[in-house]
Amino acid sequence: MKKRSFLAVAALVGAAAVMLSGCSGGGTPTSTASGAAAGKRACVILPDSASSPRWESFDRKYLNDGLSAAGFTADIQNAQGDTSKYATLGDQELTKGCGVMILVDYNGAAVGVASKAKAQHIPVVAYDRPFKGADYYVSFDNAKVGALEGQSIVDGLKALGKDPATAKVVYMGGDPTDGNAKMFHDGAVSAMQAGGIQSPAAEPPGVWDQSKSATNFQQALTALGGKVDAVWVANDTNAAGVISVLKNSYKAGQVPVSGQDASVAGLQNVLLGWQTATVYKPVKEEANAAVVVAVALLKAQKPTADQKLADGTPYVAVVPTLVGPDKVETVVTAGDASASDICNTAELQAACTKYGVK
Repeated sequence: MKKRSFLAVAALVGAAAVMLSGCSGGGTPTSTASGAAAGKRACVILPDSASSPRWESFDRKYLNDGLSAAGFTADIQNAQGDTSKYATLGDQELTKGCGVMILVDYNGAAVGVASKAKAQHIPVVAYDRPFKGADYYVSFDNAKVGALEGQSIVDGLKALGKDPATAKVVYMGGDPTDGNAKMFHDGAVSAMQAGGIQSPAAEPPGVWDQSKSATNFQQALTALGGKVDAVWVANDTNAAGVISVLKNSYKAGQVPVSGQDASVAGLQNVLLGWQTATVYKPVKEEANAAVVVAVALLKAQKPTADQKLADGTPYVAVVPTLVGPDKVETVVTAGDASASDICNTAELQAACTKYGVK
Protein backbone atom coordinates (compact mmCIF):
# COMPACT_ATOMS: atom_id res chain seq x y z
CA MET A 1 0.00 0.00 0.00
CA LYS A 2 1.05 3.56 -0.55
CA LYS A 3 2.47 5.22 2.58
CA ARG A 4 2.87 8.85 3.58
CA SER A 5 6.14 10.72 3.21
CA PHE A 6 7.21 13.40 5.67
CA LEU A 7 6.38 16.27 3.34
CA ALA A 8 3.02 14.83 2.39
CA VAL A 9 1.92 14.38 5.97
CA ALA A 10 3.22 17.76 7.09
CA ALA A 11 1.44 19.49 4.23
CA LEU A 12 -1.80 17.75 5.02
CA VAL A 13 -1.81 19.11 8.57
CA GLY A 14 -2.10 22.64 7.28
CA ALA A 15 -4.73 21.76 4.72
CA ALA A 16 -6.60 18.81 6.18
CA ALA A 17 -9.77 19.61 4.32
CA VAL A 18 -8.12 18.79 1.01
CA MET A 19 -7.83 15.12 1.88
CA LEU A 20 -11.22 14.70 3.52
CA SER A 21 -14.31 13.28 1.93
CA GLY A 22 -17.71 12.13 3.07
CA CYS A 23 -18.99 12.09 6.62
CA SER A 24 -17.83 10.16 9.66
CA GLY A 25 -19.84 7.13 10.59
CA GLY A 26 -19.23 7.84 14.29
CA GLY A 27 -22.14 10.26 14.62
CA THR A 28 -22.10 13.68 16.23
CA PRO A 29 -19.76 13.86 19.23
CA THR A 30 -21.54 14.40 22.53
CA SER A 31 -20.43 14.61 26.16
CA THR A 32 -21.54 15.76 29.56
CA ALA A 33 -19.99 19.15 28.73
CA SER A 34 -21.63 21.59 26.31
CA GLY A 35 -21.69 20.27 22.74
CA ALA A 36 -19.97 23.33 21.26
CA ALA A 37 -17.08 23.22 23.72
CA ALA A 38 -16.69 19.46 23.44
CA GLY A 39 -16.60 19.66 19.66
CA LYS A 40 -13.52 21.89 19.84
CA ARG A 41 -11.54 19.62 22.18
CA ALA A 42 -9.19 16.78 21.26
CA CYS A 43 -8.56 14.58 24.31
CA VAL A 44 -5.22 12.74 24.36
CA ILE A 45 -3.84 10.16 26.79
CA LEU A 46 -0.16 9.20 26.63
CA PRO A 47 0.94 5.91 28.27
CA ASP A 48 3.98 6.67 30.45
CA SER A 49 7.42 8.24 30.56
CA ALA A 50 9.46 5.09 31.19
CA SER A 51 9.05 2.95 28.07
CA SER A 52 10.40 5.75 25.88
CA PRO A 53 11.32 9.42 26.38
CA ARG A 54 9.42 10.27 23.19
CA TRP A 55 5.99 10.65 24.79
CA GLU A 56 6.77 13.76 26.81
CA SER A 57 9.71 15.04 24.78
CA PHE A 58 8.07 14.91 21.35
CA ASP A 59 4.53 13.55 21.05
CA ARG A 60 3.03 16.01 23.52
CA LYS A 61 4.54 19.00 21.74
CA TYR A 62 3.77 17.92 18.18
CA LEU A 63 0.18 16.88 18.93
CA ASN A 64 -0.49 20.06 20.88
CA ASP A 65 1.07 22.30 18.23
CA GLY A 66 -0.74 20.59 15.36
CA LEU A 67 -4.17 20.60 16.98
CA SER A 68 -3.79 24.16 18.20
CA ALA A 69 -2.72 25.35 14.75
CA ALA A 70 -5.85 23.74 13.33
CA GLY A 71 -7.99 25.75 15.76
CA PHE A 72 -8.76 23.06 18.34
CA THR A 73 -7.99 22.66 22.04
CA ALA A 74 -5.70 19.79 23.02
CA ASP A 75 -6.15 18.22 26.46
CA ILE A 76 -3.08 15.99 26.78
CA GLN A 77 -2.60 13.78 29.85
CA ASN A 78 -0.10 11.04 30.76
CA ALA A 79 -1.10 7.88 32.65
CA GLN A 80 2.49 7.37 33.85
CA GLY A 81 2.32 3.60 33.53
CA ASP A 82 -0.78 3.20 35.69
CA THR A 83 -3.88 1.56 34.20
CA SER A 84 -6.11 2.87 36.99
CA LYS A 85 -4.86 6.39 36.40
CA TYR A 86 -5.44 5.89 32.68
CA ALA A 87 -9.11 5.08 33.32
CA THR A 88 -9.47 8.04 35.68
CA LEU A 89 -7.93 10.42 33.15
CA GLY A 90 -10.34 9.12 30.52
CA ASP A 91 -13.33 9.75 32.78
CA GLN A 92 -12.09 13.24 33.60
CA GLU A 93 -11.56 14.16 29.96
CA LEU A 94 -14.95 12.79 28.92
CA THR A 95 -16.60 14.78 31.70
CA LYS A 96 -14.94 17.97 30.45
CA GLY A 97 -15.99 17.08 26.91
CA CYS A 98 -14.19 15.64 23.89
CA GLY A 99 -14.81 15.94 20.18
CA VAL A 100 -12.30 13.17 19.52
CA MET A 101 -10.03 10.99 21.64
CA ILE A 102 -6.45 10.13 20.67
CA LEU A 103 -5.29 7.25 22.86
CA VAL A 104 -1.92 5.53 23.21
CA ASP A 105 -2.78 2.21 24.83
CA TYR A 106 -1.14 1.05 28.03
CA ASN A 107 -1.72 -2.60 29.00
CA GLY A 108 -5.21 -2.59 27.51
CA ALA A 109 -6.41 0.47 29.44
CA ALA A 110 -7.39 2.29 26.26
CA VAL A 111 -10.09 -0.29 25.48
CA GLY A 112 -12.30 0.72 28.41
CA VAL A 113 -11.84 4.43 27.74
CA ALA A 114 -12.63 3.93 24.06
CA SER A 115 -15.81 2.03 24.95
CA LYS A 116 -17.04 4.91 27.09
CA ALA A 117 -16.16 7.40 24.34
CA LYS A 118 -17.99 5.40 21.71
CA ALA A 119 -21.06 5.23 23.97
CA GLN A 120 -21.08 9.04 23.74
CA HIS A 121 -20.57 8.89 19.95
CA ILE A 122 -17.05 10.29 20.28
CA PRO A 123 -14.65 8.94 17.60
CA VAL A 124 -11.46 7.30 18.84
CA VAL A 125 -8.01 7.27 17.23
CA ALA A 126 -5.54 4.59 18.35
CA TYR A 127 -2.20 6.36 18.26
CA ASP A 128 1.04 4.39 17.85
CA ARG A 129 -0.40 1.23 19.48
CA PRO A 130 -3.48 -0.63 18.19
CA PHE A 131 -6.35 -1.68 20.43
CA LYS A 132 -9.86 -3.02 20.05
CA GLY A 133 -12.62 -0.48 19.52
CA ALA A 134 -10.73 2.33 17.77
CA ASP A 135 -12.14 3.98 14.66
CA TYR A 136 -8.70 4.68 13.18
CA TYR A 137 -5.15 3.57 13.83
CA VAL A 138 -2.22 5.96 13.20
CA SER A 139 1.30 4.62 13.56
CA PHE A 140 4.44 3.77 11.67
CA ASP A 141 4.56 0.73 9.43
CA ASN A 142 5.36 -1.56 12.34
CA ALA A 143 6.11 -4.67 10.28
CA LYS A 144 8.61 -2.55 8.37
CA VAL A 145 10.15 -1.36 11.65
CA GLY A 146 10.74 -4.97 12.64
CA ALA A 147 12.04 -5.88 9.20
CA LEU A 148 14.61 -3.07 9.34
CA GLU A 149 15.74 -4.27 12.77
CA GLY A 150 15.99 -7.88 11.59
CA GLN A 151 17.95 -6.90 8.50
CA SER A 152 20.37 -4.89 10.63
CA ILE A 153 21.10 -8.06 12.63
CA VAL A 154 21.71 -10.10 9.48
CA ASP A 155 23.95 -7.39 8.02
CA GLY A 156 25.76 -6.96 11.33
CA LEU A 157 26.61 -10.65 11.48
CA LYS A 158 27.88 -10.68 7.90
CA ALA A 159 30.01 -7.59 8.57
CA LEU A 160 31.70 -9.55 11.36
CA GLY A 161 32.26 -12.52 9.05
CA LYS A 162 29.72 -14.71 10.84
CA ASP A 163 27.29 -17.04 9.09
CA PRO A 164 23.70 -16.09 10.06
CA ALA A 165 22.63 -19.72 9.60
CA THR A 166 24.86 -20.92 12.46
CA ALA A 167 24.86 -17.77 14.61
CA LYS A 168 23.41 -17.84 18.13
CA VAL A 169 20.85 -15.01 18.13
CA VAL A 170 18.81 -14.04 21.19
CA TYR A 171 15.40 -12.44 20.57
CA MET A 172 14.38 -9.67 23.02
CA GLY A 173 10.87 -8.53 22.09
CA GLY A 174 8.48 -5.97 23.52
CA ASP A 175 5.58 -6.36 25.93
CA PRO A 176 2.96 -8.61 24.25
CA THR A 177 0.16 -6.47 25.70
CA ASP A 178 1.33 -3.77 23.26
CA GLY A 179 -0.31 -4.62 19.94
CA ASN A 180 2.74 -3.32 18.06
CA ALA A 181 5.09 -5.81 19.72
CA LYS A 182 3.87 -8.71 17.60
CA MET A 183 4.21 -6.68 14.41
CA PHE A 184 7.78 -5.71 15.34
CA HIS A 185 8.55 -9.35 16.15
CA ASP A 186 6.99 -10.81 13.02
CA GLY A 187 8.64 -8.25 10.76
CA ALA A 188 12.03 -8.92 12.35
CA VAL A 189 11.64 -12.70 12.19
CA SER A 190 10.66 -12.51 8.53
CA ALA A 191 13.79 -10.52 7.66
CA MET A 192 16.08 -12.67 9.80
CA GLN A 193 14.72 -15.90 8.33
CA ALA A 194 15.21 -14.53 4.83
CA GLY A 195 18.80 -13.78 5.84
CA GLY A 196 19.44 -17.29 7.14
CA ILE A 197 18.56 -17.04 10.85
CA GLN A 198 15.92 -19.72 11.31
CA SER A 199 15.27 -19.75 15.05
CA PRO A 200 16.36 -17.97 18.24
CA ALA A 201 19.01 -19.41 20.51
CA ALA A 202 16.87 -18.01 23.34
CA GLU A 203 13.76 -15.82 23.57
CA PRO A 204 12.97 -14.43 27.03
CA PRO A 205 9.50 -12.96 27.78
CA GLY A 206 8.91 -9.62 26.06
CA VAL A 207 8.88 -6.42 28.12
CA TRP A 208 9.23 -2.68 27.68
CA ASP A 209 11.63 -2.14 30.55
CA GLN A 210 15.39 -1.56 30.52
CA SER A 211 16.25 -3.20 33.84
CA LYS A 212 14.01 -6.22 33.21
CA SER A 213 15.52 -6.62 29.77
CA ALA A 214 18.98 -6.61 31.31
CA THR A 215 17.94 -9.28 33.80
CA ASN A 216 16.21 -11.40 31.17
CA PHE A 217 19.15 -11.19 28.82
CA GLN A 218 21.65 -11.99 31.56
CA GLN A 219 19.70 -15.14 32.37
CA ALA A 220 19.57 -16.12 28.70
CA LEU A 221 23.28 -15.47 28.27
CA THR A 222 24.10 -17.58 31.31
CA ALA A 223 21.95 -20.43 29.98
CA LEU A 224 23.86 -20.22 26.69
CA GLY A 225 27.19 -20.49 28.47
CA GLY A 226 28.01 -16.89 27.61
CA LYS A 227 27.91 -17.61 23.89
CA VAL A 228 25.90 -15.15 21.79
CA ASP A 229 26.51 -13.80 18.29
CA ALA A 230 23.72 -11.22 17.98
CA VAL A 231 20.70 -9.86 19.82
CA TRP A 232 17.52 -8.71 18.13
CA VAL A 233 16.10 -6.10 20.50
CA ALA A 234 12.78 -4.39 19.87
CA ASN A 235 13.68 -0.86 21.02
CA ASP A 236 16.53 1.36 22.21
CA THR A 237 15.51 1.32 25.87
CA ASN A 238 15.61 -2.47 26.02
CA ALA A 239 18.80 -2.45 23.96
CA ALA A 240 20.47 -0.30 26.63
CA GLY A 241 19.75 -3.06 29.15
CA VAL A 242 21.21 -5.71 26.85
CA ILE A 243 24.27 -3.57 26.14
CA SER A 244 24.93 -3.11 29.88
CA VAL A 245 25.20 -6.88 30.18
CA LEU A 246 27.39 -7.16 27.09
CA LYS A 247 29.73 -4.54 28.54
CA ASN A 248 30.14 -6.62 31.68
CA SER A 249 30.97 -9.67 29.59
CA TYR A 250 33.37 -7.66 27.39
CA LYS A 251 31.28 -8.38 24.30
CA ALA A 252 29.90 -4.87 23.70
CA GLY A 253 30.71 -3.83 20.16
CA GLN A 254 31.35 -7.43 19.09
CA VAL A 255 27.69 -8.46 19.04
CA PRO A 256 25.14 -6.85 16.67
CA VAL A 257 22.26 -5.30 18.63
CA SER A 258 19.16 -3.72 17.11
CA GLY A 259 16.72 -1.10 18.39
CA GLN A 260 14.23 1.58 17.46
CA ASP A 261 13.12 5.10 18.45
CA ALA A 262 16.40 6.95 17.72
CA SER A 263 16.49 8.04 21.36
CA VAL A 264 19.50 10.04 22.54
CA ALA A 265 20.83 7.00 24.42
CA GLY A 266 20.18 4.80 21.38
CA LEU A 267 21.98 7.19 19.05
CA GLN A 268 24.90 7.35 21.46
CA ASN A 269 25.13 3.56 21.53
CA VAL A 270 25.03 3.51 17.72
CA LEU A 271 27.84 6.07 17.46
CA LEU A 272 29.98 4.14 19.93
CA GLY A 273 29.44 0.86 18.08
CA TRP A 274 27.58 -0.85 20.92
CA GLN A 275 24.31 -0.88 18.95
CA THR A 276 24.34 -1.70 15.25
CA ALA A 277 21.54 0.65 14.26
CA THR A 278 18.26 2.16 15.43
CA VAL A 279 15.04 2.51 13.47
CA TYR A 280 14.19 6.19 13.22
CA LYS A 281 10.50 6.93 13.46
CA PRO A 282 10.14 10.71 13.08
CA VAL A 283 7.56 11.42 15.77
CA LYS A 284 6.53 14.64 14.08
CA GLU A 285 5.39 12.71 11.00
CA GLU A 286 3.30 10.35 13.11
CA ALA A 287 1.85 13.18 15.18
CA ASN A 288 1.05 15.18 12.07
CA ALA A 289 -0.75 12.19 10.58
CA ALA A 290 -2.78 11.80 13.79
CA VAL A 291 -3.65 15.49 13.72
CA VAL A 292 -4.96 15.16 10.16
CA VAL A 293 -7.19 12.26 11.18
CA ALA A 294 -8.36 13.99 14.36
CA VAL A 295 -9.18 17.25 12.57
CA ALA A 296 -11.20 15.34 10.01
CA LEU A 297 -13.20 13.62 12.73
CA LEU A 298 -13.68 16.88 14.64
CA LYS A 299 -15.19 18.27 11.45
CA ALA A 300 -17.41 15.18 11.06
CA GLN A 301 -15.52 14.21 7.92
CA LYS A 302 -13.94 10.93 6.89
CA PRO A 303 -10.12 10.71 6.78
CA THR A 304 -8.29 8.63 4.21
CA ALA A 305 -6.12 5.69 5.28
CA ASP A 306 -3.30 3.79 3.58
CA GLN A 307 -3.94 0.34 4.97
CA LYS A 308 -6.22 -1.72 7.21
CA LEU A 309 -5.46 -3.83 10.26
CA ALA A 310 -6.54 -7.47 10.28
CA ASP A 311 -9.79 -6.49 12.01
CA GLY A 312 -10.57 -3.91 9.33
CA THR A 313 -9.59 -0.79 11.27
CA PRO A 314 -8.33 1.91 8.86
CA TYR A 315 -4.56 2.22 9.34
CA VAL A 316 -2.55 5.34 8.48
CA ALA A 317 1.02 4.00 8.18
CA VAL A 318 4.08 6.25 8.25
CA VAL A 319 7.41 5.06 6.81
CA PRO A 320 10.39 4.48 9.19
CA THR A 321 14.09 4.55 8.27
CA LEU A 322 17.20 2.77 9.57
CA VAL A 323 19.92 4.87 11.17
CA GLY A 324 23.49 3.63 11.49
CA PRO A 325 26.35 5.81 12.77
CA ASP A 326 26.67 7.60 9.43
CA LYS A 327 22.98 8.61 9.53
CA VAL A 328 22.76 9.99 13.08
CA GLU A 329 23.12 13.53 11.76
CA THR A 330 19.81 13.13 9.87
CA VAL A 331 17.98 12.80 13.20
CA VAL A 332 19.69 15.95 14.49
CA THR A 333 18.90 17.84 11.30
CA ALA A 334 15.23 16.83 11.62
CA GLY A 335 15.14 18.30 15.14
CA ASP A 336 14.45 15.05 16.98
CA ALA A 337 17.78 15.14 18.84
CA SER A 338 20.51 17.70 19.50
CA ALA A 339 24.23 17.32 19.02
CA SER A 340 24.82 18.85 22.46
CA ASP A 341 22.79 16.10 24.11
CA ILE A 342 24.34 13.31 22.05
CA CYS A 343 27.98 14.40 22.03
CA ASN A 344 28.28 14.97 25.77
CA THR A 345 31.51 13.08 26.57
CA ALA A 346 34.98 13.15 25.08
CA GLU A 347 34.44 9.67 23.61
CA LEU A 348 31.12 10.66 22.07
CA GLN A 349 32.50 13.96 20.82
CA ALA A 350 35.16 12.05 18.94
CA ALA A 351 32.51 9.78 17.42
CA CYS A 352 30.35 12.78 16.54
CA THR A 353 33.28 14.44 14.78
CA LYS A 354 34.00 11.21 12.90
CA TYR A 355 30.42 10.89 11.65
CA GLY A 356 29.67 14.57 11.13
CA VAL A 357 27.17 15.06 13.96
CA LYS A 358 27.02 18.76 14.76
